[in-house]
Amino acid sequence: MVKNVTSFGRSGLSDWVVQRVSAVILGVYFVGLLSFMLLTPELGFAEWKSLFSATWMRIASLAALLALCAHAWIGMWTVATDYLTVALLGPKGTVIRFLFQAVCVLLIFVYLVWGVQILWGL
Repeated sequence: MVKNVTSFGRSGLSDWVVQRVSAVILGVYFVGLLSFMLLTPELGFAEWKSLFSATWMRIASLAALLALCAHAWIGMWTVATDYLTVALLGPKGTVIRFLFQAVCVLLIFVYLVWGVQILWGL
């Protein structure tokens, strides 16, 4: 039995669940932001600062950031596994797939750290 250790979850089902849950978290977060923008007639720096200074908004933003990273990793892993390796490169594309995934992981990690620094002012 071949076991793939580069996927986010332990199985395709868990990856599917993480993908769907992260999509719901992102959807709720961005609908909330859109609602705030539409319901705040004089939207300026002071309003944004007071919104993002609230602990609940920082936690919601961190949850959205983590959901975005998980969602992106599963999506990029799927693209690399299903399309890049099989369709374009064939069975000998393992090295290119590994490099592609390594770059994706590095970028996702950098964006996560950068986002946490921005949110929490570290």
